[in-house]
Amino acid sequence: MGLKRETDMINWGIIGCGKVTELKSGPAFNKVNNSRLVAVMRRNAELAADYARRHNVPRYYSDAGKLIADKEVNAVYIATPPGSHKEYALRAMEAGKPVYIEKPMALNYRECVEINKAAAHCGVPVFVAYYRRSLPGFLKIRDLITDGTIGRIKLVMIRLFKSLSPDEIRGSLPWRVIPEFAGAGHFFDLASHQLDYLDFLFGPVRKVSSLALNQSGLYPAEDIVSAGFLFDNGILATGNWCFSVPESASCDTIEIIGEKGIISTSTFSFDPIVVRNGDGTTEYKNERPENIQFYLIGQIVSSLSGSGDKVVSTGATAARTSRVMDRVVREYYIRRQEEGVRREEKGVSG
Repeated sequence: MGLKRETDMINWGIIGCGKVTELKSGPAFNKVNNSRLVAVMRRNAELAADYARRHNVPRYYSDAGKLIADKEVNAVYIATPPGSHKEYALRAMEAGKPVYIEKPMALNYRECVEINKAAAHCGVPVFVAYYRRSLPGFLKIRDLITDGTIGRIKLVMIRLFKSLSPDEIRGSLPWRVIPEFAGAGHFFDLASHQLDYLDFLFGPVRKVSSLALNQSGLYPAEDIVSAGFLFDNGILATGNWCFSVPESASCDTIEIIGEKGIISTSTFSFDPIVVRNGDGTTEYKNERPENIQFYLIGQIVSSLSGSGDKVVSTGATAARTSRVMDRVVREYYIRRQEEGVRREEKGVSG
């Protein structure tokens, strides 16, 4: 599904040039061969202009439709909150332009399916920013597993604990904890990276069991999740996520346990990769690139340019991650909906 000949340039337009694009992604579009960033869009025209000036982007817009219609733009990166991913993806694909979407891919699995169906209909590819699939450190972990360094995998354990932000405590809620914009809470925003990486290592999740609650009462989304996952070959994974712990309890660990040893590291802190097995303890560097999406963007550009390179994070793989996350939080949001109906009924009867 290449876009053009291998020697041609991929000209990117960004819809939603917010914080994530400042360092993680935006500059990489100009660093990858055969790629350049030619236009950005933000609803606030003044902020869009400021971004364009600071990043030497030729054009800026405050209307997504105008960026999509820009004749020079031939690929679109959607970096808005998930609530608008589907709308912008469909509009870009209808214009014949491939899309690269921030994670999670959409509000829910149903919207991911709609995007993928539209991509097939329009004949353009969809890529999603699960960039850990392409980072050297996380590829090293995959290679260690493939090489049998810790033997047959038995269990994976994830822990991610974070404290409440000052804004959350004050009631000035970020969009990431408002389900209408984010799909759920921090679980969707952060655990999506971890669950997608497990999909990369072990394939699709076959079974999910979970509990999700809100213990802090400061926002509508869940703030604590405990879940178990079953993969093929009998591999089990467990995860515990809490986003309202004291700072002293903060934690970011992933442990992969095999019959001969254990691999441990972090997901977001880029701690060293530590292997303990019969040969002793070995550490490997877990590189964090200056622009963390550089390697994945490089894959995407090569593929669109006609090299035929395989892109490791697509609409198909990302939809699987959204399907798993939906299953994890499903009962929590059913309960919330039922409680809302009961409150409404009580108000009417009262």
